[in-house]
Amino acid sequence: MYVGLSDWLAVVEREYLRDFLPQGGSAVKFAVVSPSLEPDEVRGDLARLARETGCLYLSVEAATTKIHMIDQLFYAVSRQLDWDDLARRFLCRLLKNGGFTVPAGMASLDYASIADANDYSEPELRRDVRLLLTSRVFRDFAMAQEFRIAMVRLCQAQLEADGTAGPEADAVKEWLRGELRSITLLRSALIFQRIARHNGRDMFLSLAHWVRSTGYQGLVLSLDVERYFVDRMPVERDGTLFHTTTAVMDAYEVFRQFIDATDELEGCLLVVTTPPSFLEDPKRGLERYDPLKLRIWDEVRDRRVANPLAALVRIKADDVRAAA
Repeated sequence: MYVGLSDWLAVVEREYLRDFLPQGGSAVKFAVVSPSLEPDEVRGDLARLARETGCLYLSVEAATTKIHMIDQLFYAVSRQLDWDDLARRFLCRLLKNGGFTVPAGMASLDYASIADANDYSEPELRRDVRLLLTSRVFRDFAMAQEFRIAMVRLCQAQLEADGTAGPEADAVKEWLRGELRSITLLRSALIFQRIARHNGRDMFLSLAHWVRSTGYQGLVLSLDVERYFVDRMPVERDGTLFHTTTAVMDAYEVFRQFIDATDELEGCLLVVTTPPSFLEDPKRGLERYDPLKLRIWDEVRDRRVANPLAALVRIKADDVRAAA
């Protein structure tokens, strides 16, 4: 049974975006999009709802990203983020909670400007902010150690007006985006390993926590996996990716790991949009991977009415829209 798009979105907004995510809850949803509906329409409405509810929305497509590799998924998400803006948002909250005044529209968050705005000694301010960053970031064990160090470095770079921390901060952002050529550039920052498949999951958990720490209500991540169900490459390549059956099974395992990690994942709604072949394809469909199927399949269900709260939901265009 299919549920109308507007009905499903209303449930997502009411049950997840306005209540569950702000309280730190997480969920993984699979949306099977009917041929009557464009996947871009689903993602566009999700993005709108995320903005309206104070959440951060990001989207990744299997046509351009190897979603079945958790480190590549993290890199794709990281490249869409304005890490400087996140650091600035966090610093504003940190300073206000620490008793400092941060004037609205303040052009710079450097030490000198903050000290002037608060009639405060700059050396004392540096000491107090260093203690705040240590207690609120470096000792926030909900994030992986190297991620914590990276966020401290980005915050410190925001506070230095002379730009002395700029090169190190740029290297940190390249590391987060998978663009750093040599890890030795980050030895001074006490970061000694790249983000790879062995630690990609921990980095993602850290990111979800950091997003909420910067003031967002939660993170909404949409994954378009339609390309995984294209089993033949066209004669004329367009530069996008095509995936083997093995890669499809690896993607299913990544999704299974996300489902099992919902107790650790903080304030995140992961929506995987798929074509009907997700349920129908004998070679690449869900039937091929029981560990995921057993976690999302609706074995007990009403044959006449779809459950919009289910982990696996079949979505169709609204009746009025379809008629038009």
